[in-house]
Amino acid sequence: MNNLLENLSKRGIEAKFFETRDELKKDLLNEVNEDDVVAIGGSMSIQEIDVYDELVDKSKEVLWHWKVDPSKRMELLKKAIFSDVYLASTNAILEDGRIINIDGVGNRVASMFFGPKKVILICGINKVCKDYDDAMNRIKTSACPQNARRLNLNVPCAKIDSCVDCKSEQRMCMVTSIIEKKPPTIDFKVYILNEEIGY
Repeated sequence: MNNLLENLSKRGIEAKFFETRDELKKDLLNEVNEDDVVAIGGSMSIQEIDVYDELVDKSKEVLWHWKVDPSKRMELLKKAIFSDVYLASTNAILEDGRIINIDGVGNRVASMFFGPKKVILICGINKVCKDYDDAMNRIKTSACPQNARRLNLNVPCAKIDSCVDCKSEQRMCMVTSIIEKKPPTIDFKVYILNEEIGY
């Protein structure tokens, strides 16, 4: 873990390691001001640490498309790009410090590197991968299939836990991004929790 934190730092990315959810949540809430608009990308990790209500109590406004009527989701996703604080998870962090994500719509990955004033990525140790091939295997045999089932998508990976590079319009893997260094216009942080959370 020390090697990973050092490699993230070499890429200009501030990273912190937390032993408990309470420690992570306390630090996270300290990063949010009362006048901040906070946006949350689709993230089981953030849902699992159960910080939404505390963010609502502390900040000016919290935007999370999981919490609104489907008819309002696209409007909210566009607004989230210009939030003060954007919270999301990541699909994989390589031991060399690169951050890899695969997205269906693209809103989550776009907001990670352009738009918000501050981005905090929250992930469990299950997201740490040895290299690119290890990361892509984890994403396509674990993260995407589980998300596809959660969303009731009719795609092969939801049934067989393996990617067949399907051409379905419902496929989970529409956009792939690699963050090589800290995005230059954003206060960018990574919080790693010493337990397995999210997909």
